[in-house]
Amino acid sequence: MHNRVDNIIKKFVNRYSISYNIQTKWKQPLVAYANARDNMFLDLKEIISPSHALPQDFLPDAETVITYFIPFDDAIVKSNIEGRECSKLWAVAYIETNQLISDLNIFVKDELKELGYDATNIPATHNFDKKKLISDWSHRHVAVIAGLGKFGLNNMLITDKGCCGRVGSIVTNLKIEPTERNNIEYCLYKHQNICKKCVDRCVNDALKIDYFNRNRCYEMCLYNDKKHPDIGLSDVCGKCLVGVPCSLGNPTKGR
Repeated sequence: MHNRVDNIIKKFVNRYSISYNIQTKWKQPLVAYANARDNMFLDLKEIISPSHALPQDFLPDAETVITYFIPFDDAIVKSNIEGRECSKLWAVAYIETNQLISDLNIFVKDELKELGYDATNIPATHNFDKKKLISDWSHRHVAVIAGLGKFGLNNMLITDKGCCGRVGSIVTNLKIEPTERNNIEYCLYKHQNICKKCVDRCVNDALKIDYFNRNRCYEMCLYNDKKHPDIGLSDVCGKCLVGVPCSLGNPTKGR
């Protein structure tokens, strides 16, 4: 069944730019699956917040959490390397990919319904506490549980296709075999104590080796939003994601 769900997600993303005549282009998504009863979901209530949801909060009979990473086209990544402010191409990609995730989740939910199963439609972003800046459902943490990737020093998800893209997730009562997790770090700093380029790339002094200031990070995201008032809510930055070894791939693979 996982092959069928993989194909549903990949075909939808491949057709999306053409179907909706939008600017953003994406590479083929990566998809992974977690057992909705995995004990690591309980750990998120300690790691993130006591209010962090469990899969069963969305569906009492939840069996699987589907997670996916949608990588940005290389041109989008390169456009955001120079300067302090995020590029307009990156900001547009953020907005259009959030909409893609919303539309994709609805589509997957409808497809699963035809097969006799239920699923959720969880938004890509803006489901967080505006004061604490903590999410009640972290797509990135859920993706790690599913084996989709690992966290980098920059707190972003690094996958086999890098970290420049967006993560989405779906809770369903369809039982799908979980993706195998590995114990190898994808971040060069965590793997071999080298690199740290994402720290150097942070433009608002929010990211340190041993500390992350959420407020300073979000302050820069809101600054960028004001710089692009004509495209919708673009509270995004991405400077620590681009121009680094993990931007487009897993730099520890084969090491």
